[in-house]
Amino acid sequence: MKHEKNANSFRWYQKSYKKEGFGAQRLYPNEELLRFLGRHFFLIPIQKRKNIKILELACGSCSNLWMIGKEGFKAYGIDFSDVAIRLGKKMLKRWKTNASLTRGNFAALPYESNFFDCVIDVLSLYCVPFEQLGECLNGVNRVLKNGGLFFSYYPSTGSDAFKTYAPSKKLGPYTLDGIKRKNSPYFGNNFPFSFISPSAYKKVLEEKGFKTVYLETVSRTYRGPKEKFEFVVVVGKKIKNYPKK
Repeated sequence: MKHEKNANSFRWYQKSYKKEGFGAQRLYPNEELLRFLGRHFFLIPIQKRKNIKILELACGSCSNLWMIGKEGFKAYGIDFSDVAIRLGKKMLKRWKTNASLTRGNFAALPYESNFFDCVIDVLSLYCVPFEQLGECLNGVNRVLKNGGLFFSYYPSTGSDAFKTYAPSKKLGPYTLDGIKRKNSPYFGNNFPFSFISPSAYKKVLEEKGFKTVYLETVSRTYRGPKEKFEFVVVVGKKIKNYPKK
C-alpha cells in the first residue's frame, strides 16, 4: 500500500513537470532555506565552500540547487522524475553552475554513509505518509556526517488546509489523501499530503539521532487574507548514528 501511495505523488509531479515545465515550481530559492544557509554556511570563505557537500531531497528543477552551486558549495540533488532532472540540468546551465543530479528515491538514498555536511528538504518529505517520515530520516541520518545538519520546511498542522480538510479524507493522524477543498492552497495535489506539528517533528528527529537546534513556524495568508497556511521550519544536528549499530 505504501508504495502505491508514493507512486501517486510520482505520477502527479511527473505530469506537472511535463505539462508546465519550469512553471511547475518556483524559479528562485526558498526564503527560509536562505536564512538557514546564512546562519550556518555563508560566513565560510567562498574558497573553502567547495569541500562542503549539500544534498537536496526531491530537488525538482533545481530552484534551490542553482543557488547552492553558485555560492560555491558542492551541490547534489536527487529526484524521482526524469523530467525534473532534465529541467534541473537546464536551470544549472542557465546560472552557469553545477550540481551532481541523481534520479532516485529519497526514501532509499543511493549515497555513501557519512558523506554529506548538510541535507535539505523543501516541501519534499510531506509527499509520503507521515508514518514513513521516520524511515526517510533513517536514510538522512545515514548519509550525514556526524555533526551534519538537516534542514526541513514542512507543512504544519496549524494550516487551515489541515484544520478544515473536507472533502479530503484522513489516511492517518497527520496525512490527508490530497488537498480537495477548492479554496485551499495546494488544491489539486491529489496524493498523500502530510502535515506535522512542531512538537511531533522534534520528537521524531530526536528518536532518529538528531538534536533539534532550530524550530519555528512561519505562515502566509491567501485570498486576502482569509486562508492561512503554516510551515514548520526545523534544523536537526546529527549527534549519533541511527539505526544504532
